[in-house]
Amino acid sequence: MISFTVNNKEVEVDVPDDTPLLWVLRDELGMTGTKFGCGIAQCGACTVHVDGQARRSCVTPIATLDGAYVTTIEGLADSEGLAEGELHPVQAAWIEAQAPQCGYCQSGQIMQAAALLLESPDPSDEEITASMSGNLCRCMAYIRIRKAIKIAAASQSEGVQR
Repeated sequence: MISFTVNNKEVEVDVPDDTPLLWVLRDELGMTGTKFGCGIAQCGACTVHVDGQARRSCVTPIATLDGAYVTTIEGLADSEGLAEGELHPVQAAWIEAQAPQCGYCQSGQIMQAAALLLESPDPSDEEITASMSGNLCRCMAYIRIRKAIKIAAASQSEGVQR
């Protein structure tokens, strides 16, 4: 039995130790916002935060998470202590920049961008490229994604929720 916290809720799961976090989130906990893309940590669609760090859930064995704190796209706004229904600055910026096209990669992109802004509140273009390069977008929305990250950074520095 593995115990950890997901989006402010303590959970216990009884699955084989090598079960990837992705499948625990989706199949055991019914949280389908985190997507399966490649299964080998190369595309970033499955990105979540583990103890505040971006992590590929498709290759993270559940056994490594005992006592950990996991944030998924469903709980990103809650992780910032925002009011019910309020969007995280990155989520709001994604809408403003019209970043999503098909949307499949977007939860992973948003989670990676949020982790970047925690580390670097005003990232340069080079920092954005370095941080986001492992998150693939088949629709090639990279220009809009970069714009959304810049909007979110400005929003956070102003303390303004868009």
